[in-house]
Amino acid sequence: MAREPEIQFVSLQRNTDALTLSVRLGSVATAAVEDALLKGVPMYFVWQADVYRDRWYWADKRVSSMVRTFRLAYQPLTRRWRLSQAHDGVTGSGAAALQYALHQNFESLDEVLAVVGRVSSWVIADAARLDDGAQHRVEWRFSLDLSLLPRPFQIGMANQSDWNIEVDGRLDVPHQAKVDPPPDIAVEVRPGEPAR
Repeated sequence: MAREPEIQFVSLQRNTDALTLSVRLGSVATAAVEDALLKGVPMYFVWQADVYRDRWYWADKRVSSMVRTFRLAYQPLTRRWRLSQAHDGVTGSGAAALQYALHQNFESLDEVLAVVGRVSSWVIADAARLDDGAQHRVEWRFSLDLSLLPRPFQIGMANQSDWNIEVDGRLDVPHQAKVDPPPDIAVEVRPGEPAR
């Protein structure tokens, strides 16, 4: 049985440009995972969001799929935590195929796990992919990806609850895009002219 981190906050926003997802989770690592991290074993946490359009006559159509992979590793020499984020998109085959775009260093494990356990205003679909008048839903998932761990760690882990960290959710997409109010327009008034 998988351990499910607590969902503390979830929000789905549709505007004229995109569909964005924000989720904040509670503790995302178990004692066993933290122990392995302290021994220098990198861990891979994955966020995935799929957007579907409902179809009554056929299987629902997936209109967008986004994946965000975090690689977390402890650097014993500097006593710092390094978090690397792979490009959005579907992961390749294995950890070596991931292309990292962003690297951050952290002083404490709690601090870095708080970053791993949340996504904020994550663009999961362009507005053009959502059909007006159609029903859409988002299925999201957060998990510790055991398939990216070194081979010796993968043996027998599938049945250990300390290593099966996974939580998911489903949200209905709002029918209408939220339209931002237009910006205030400044009108220049020249001396001697009445204000318009």
